[in-house]
Amino acid sequence: MNNKRTGEKIIYWTMRGITYSVVLFIAYILFDILINGLPAISWDFITGDPEKSGAEGGIFPAILGTLLLVVGTIVVALPLGMFSAIYLTEYAKQSKFTQSIRMAIVTLAGVPSIVFGLFGLGLFVITLDFGSSLLAGSLTLACMVLPTIIVSSEEALKSVPKYMREGSLALGATKWETIYKNVLPYALPGMLTGSILGVGRAAGETAPILLTAAAFFLPELPTSVFDQVMALPYHLYILATQHPEAQKILPMQYGTALVLLLLVVGLNFGAIIFRIRVRKKYKW
Repeated sequence: MNNKRTGEKIIYWTMRGITYSVVLFIAYILFDILINGLPAISWDFITGDPEKSGAEGGIFPAILGTLLLVVGTIVVALPLGMFSAIYLTEYAKQSKFTQSIRMAIVTLAGVPSIVFGLFGLGLFVITLDFGSSLLAGSLTLACMVLPTIIVSSEEALKSVPKYMREGSLALGATKWETIYKNVLPYALPGMLTGSILGVGRAAGETAPILLTAAAFFLPELPTSVFDQVMALPYHLYILATQHPEAQKILPMQYGTALVLLLLVVGLNFGAIIFRIRVRKKYKW
């Protein structure tokens, strides 16, 4: 008995130590970005255009381009992912075919982002002749986050008790009425939260937009979906790896990283607030 308790304590403290180590490591990274990035943040930095190959000026075009890519990704991926999850959960029969579809979706969720970038380059940029553009980048990012949205939406739908469906059907409601009025209101917080978390990941990706949408410097803001855009992840990548005076412009790098971090945190925080509000409205 004592040996079992000793072994259990060892496992407990080992797991606790690993958890604290991860938290401290992440806290150190955030603290480093915050301390070094705050001095670079100013109104001119947020609203200005980059100058001298990004060594001076602001990052407004990159902020706008990132937001446009995120909006485009949401517009494409959110409805496709949610309706796919509804079909797989509520309509599709449980068979080997649907199991293989689910396995393919889970597999795609683990594919490296550079592979999606090459896929977007081949399909959207070259084959469909969209060129390097906001449209091609948004579609590529949508393909990348689609598996995550489908999986999270499926789990949210499955969490709704079966008696809510059976009661509605017993009262004469159609299948879609049951889903729309009795299932979706309670599954929606989880569906949207998981979806926005996936989109938040897309906001920080560099490889897909590197091949399909991003430019380091543009003299004008995009005016259509077929224009290239600047984006914070790609802008930061160039400043950190390709700029001839990378050490000299460290404040610009940290400032850009901090803005990107705040953008992703803002998306996640918005998802949490929305989930809390909807859950208060629909309780079961």
